Amino acid sequence: MLHDNHKPNYIAVEGVIGVGKTSFAEMLADRLKAELIAEEVHENPFLVDFYKQRKRYAFSCQLFFLLSRFQQQQQLMVRDLFAQRIVTDYLFAKDAIFASVNLSERELTLYDKIAPILSRDIPNPDMAIYLQASTPVLLQRIRKRNFTFEKVINSDYVEMLNQAYDYYFFNYTETPLLVIKTDEIDFVENPEHFDDLIEQIGKPVTGKKYYVPAGNVLF
Repeated sequence: MLHDNHKPNYIAVEGVIGVGKTSFAEMLADRLKAELIAEEVHENPFLVDFYKQRKRYAFSCQLFFLLSRFQQQQQLMVRDLFAQRIVTDYLFAKDAIFASVNLSERELTLYDKIAPILSRDIPNPDMAIYLQASTPVLLQRIRKRNFTFEKVINSDYVEMLNQAYDYYFFNYTETPLLVIKTDEIDFVENPEHFDDLIEQIGKPVTGKKYYVPAGNVLF
């Protein structure tokens, strides 16, 4: 259980596509009796086309996600984050990771004019959790969940995202950060793995903390 004297009221869960961040965020919100705010992935009308033709639809897809996340974060701004517990399955600032990977130079220049204006008053979480996994494990999990539009995702793209995420969170200083290596754990099927992660979240985190669970089963 999280201890009241240092429990974070607003937790943002992050990780590369396929790592299990939405499943983990759902379970975490349920355990903490918190409200879950999930990014609107399947509502993006450009997402299917993006995976078919990344260069052509990257900016439209990116802009939809940016504005969708901004609208959700605006709702957070009018709430009392001290009285209500919140778990999100994304960190608003991570939008720039995808922009840097997918947008052309001209598109990125335009994006860099829009994003800072929107992010100006976005509230920071009390804690960010970065679920980390190797590229082969991410690909395995993507194939396992079997979303139709993700079948065209290749290892080169996942590796590129993985490197970009690692670089971003290696340099991340905005909030306390817990980095969890998830290659050998299955927090959905093995309750003890999830309980172990909850215990880690319940411990004080200042700055950056890395945790490698002693799991034994791939997700």
